[in-house]
Amino acid sequence: MNLEITPPAVGASASAGAEAAAAARSLHDRLAKPRGSLGRLESLGVRLADMAGACPPPVPEPAVVAVFTADHGVVAEGVTSWPQEVTAQMVAAFCRGGAAINVLAGHAGAEVMVVDVGVAGQVERSSGVLDRKVRAGTANLAVEAAMTDGEARRALDVGAEVAAGCVGDGARCLITGDMGIANTTAAAALVAAFTGRQPAEVTGRGTGIDDATWARKVNVIERGLERTGAGAGPLRLLAGVGGLEIAALAGFVVGGAAARVPVLLDGLMAGAAALAAAALVPGVERWCVAGHRSAEPGATAALEHLGLDPVLDLGLRLGEGTGAVLALPLVQAAAKVLREMDTLDSL
Repeated sequence: MNLEITPPAVGASASAGAEAAAAARSLHDRLAKPRGSLGRLESLGVRLADMAGACPPPVPEPAVVAVFTADHGVVAEGVTSWPQEVTAQMVAAFCRGGAAINVLAGHAGAEVMVVDVGVAGQVERSSGVLDRKVRAGTANLAVEAAMTDGEARRALDVGAEVAAGCVGDGARCLITGDMGIANTTAAAALVAAFTGRQPAEVTGRGTGIDDATWARKVNVIERGLERTGAGAGPLRLLAGVGGLEIAALAGFVVGGAAARVPVLLDGLMAGAAALAAAALVPGVERWCVAGHRSAEPGATAALEHLGLDPVLDLGLRLGEGTGAVLALPLVQAAAKVLREMDTLDSL
């Protein structure tokens, strides 16, 4: 992964961003409305101006949802009621256009692309899936490292390259998507590690598990973190207890920040990925917008640690990018308000 986006480089446009943000606040106060009357839509517009270093900011369109898919060896611990085969089945559904993310992305006017970073089952290559498989699923994080450091780096590279490719093809907003049975276990482990919270605080019910399965899931995360070690760095944490699609999402976030385009985060997996990205490359969170607050407790913990305020709170916990893509029209509206509204002195 190209980690040359060091803190000074990410902050290189900080001055222009601060000036643009101040100009956006001033413009909001002059628009044909009472001051502050558009609430958080105004602060979102200010953030977009900061990201772009311009006021008014460009409208973040067109948008692409990158759904990174991979399997998890920790499924062997009985942390989910769904079989691993469902990952490949959902990849097929994405490609047919029949999954929730397809419907909601179509509604919001966003393109969907599917990236296989580590699906264990067979994926029909003629389906349009972008084949970037690092390995066929991770190892069982409860008993050994989920992947090697090298594999984690390769997955990070996949995400960064996909982001660069999307922007190169004209995308001006990147949206995180994911699919992988048992990935909430890996994501909760990463959130616990990066935020310093106890696993029980950040572990949710995933696909709707019962109390016994939840307790087993917490224990698995505790074992994985103990094995990895409290002083592990961000790359070692990703490799030790993470997932291939989560690592790819982290690279995707870094790639979006490098291109200086907004990255709309979805739920728990995106939150875990953003934590890893910010630990690897401090400052990238400046280009992140939290699309929604997932019902998974780890998602809220991640957003609080990153200092991000979610646009929506609908009780969603599906993943795929669904919550983030639902927020897309509001994010675009925040830019359009600054671009298209009259000012009071023009009336």
